Amino acid sequence: MYVLSVATRLAGSHVSAWRPAVAGVAEVFHAHFVDHAYPRHIHEVWTLLIVDDGAVRFDLDRHRHGALRTSVTLLPPYVPHDGSSATPNGFRKRVLYLDTSALDAELVGRAVDEPDLADPRLRERIHHLHQALAAPGDEFEAESRLALILDRLHRQLRQRPAVDGQPAGRGLAVRLRELLDARTVEGVTLREAAELLHAHPTHLVRTFTQVHGVPPHSYLTGRRVELARRLLLAGQRPVETAVAAGFFDQAHLTRHFRRYLGVSPARYPARS
Repeated sequence: MYVLSVATRLAGSHVSAWRPAVAGVAEVFHAHFVDHAYPRHIHEVWTLLIVDDGAVRFDLDRHRHGALRTSVTLLPPYVPHDGSSATPNGFRKRVLYLDTSALDAELVGRAVDEPDLADPRLRERIHHLHQALAAPGDEFEAESRLALILDRLHRQLRQRPAVDGQPAGRGLAVRLRELLDARTVEGVTLREAAELLHAHPTHLVRTFTQVHGVPPHSYLTGRRVELARRLLLAGQRPVETAVAAGFFDQAHLTRHFRRYLGVSPARYPARS
């Protein structure tokens, strides 16, 4: 079902977010940001982004990129990135967060290497998909359009050479990531994690940061913010969401939520 609420407008910025009844689409997110800068963070889903005005600069896996009006940007899951405006008047963007099942995991490395797709036809198809997603009752059209988009993405990414090599210690970092995913709400101390994974705490933090691009505590906070936004879109109140997502209280949630998304949790679930 669609989650509807009142659109959010703060200091020249505007955010709309909803979860459509379309398989494969975890969330639709439209935003106009004037001066908001995303901190380095990680999504557990694919991020398919088009820019309607201005431009966005971002680091993906420690490499600088830019998202322009003429291109499509695809950010893979579990790869750190940030984002800020590359123009004085900010930027407007439309984002589809796609389930990991939408694209093969083997394509992650290819998307990391080249997240920008100069494909006007693909951008046009994504634009029309957003229009279909904005209208409850057009789910079949949206599913059909999404299928064509995913097919085009698959074909384009498979034309790129595969990425070879894995950072040293990746296995340990992945096990810690899986532990943090499993303990997102209740959390885990560094000492407990080190004992469970049979590693020295310092080595654990260093290896995780090297492989994933963010330290473990930042990753955990980001996962909690992601969980919070899903709960908010499902209609849960911010005070309940804070505890359910692993934050100490609503103020703790609000501080981190605003830093990551540029809007308070109370005003997040919004449709224009």
